[in-house]
Amino acid sequence: MKNQVLSHLVRVVVTTGLMNTLFLTPPKPVYSQIVPQAWVSLGGKDGDFTYAGGVRFLNIGLEVGTGAEGATGGDILAFLNLPFVSPFVGVGIYSGDDTFAYSGGVQLKPPGNFFFGGGYHSLRGLNGQIGIKF
Repeated sequence: MKNQVLSHLVRVVVTTGLMNTLFLTPPKPVYSQIVPQAWVSLGGKDGDFTYAGGVRFLNIGLEVGTGAEGATGGDILAFLNLPFVSPFVGVGIYSGDDTFAYSGGVQLKPPGNFFFGGGYHSLRGLNGQIGIKF
């Protein structure tokens, strides 16, 4: 009789613990899940207003923009994914006199769906970014 009571008590404790773990703990994001990001970038160089739009997926990014004197083109970006900040570097091809471009910067990833960043682009100058995580 004692063994049956003890066995039943153990089942109740284990079941209650599992139920609390499964139903009362709020879900948390999984860090390994794939989350695409998109952003817009505004900046300036030599008195010209510059802008760009970009996307990031699996720590690789693509940014398309217009630089000084109307030079238009795109960049391939590589990101280093750290907990709160993601530095990046990139190279690109643009129309105009200077066809080769390089860039670098950081994206800050606060909790939530928005992020911010800044960087330098050889044809688009200093720029700021604001984006959304999907």
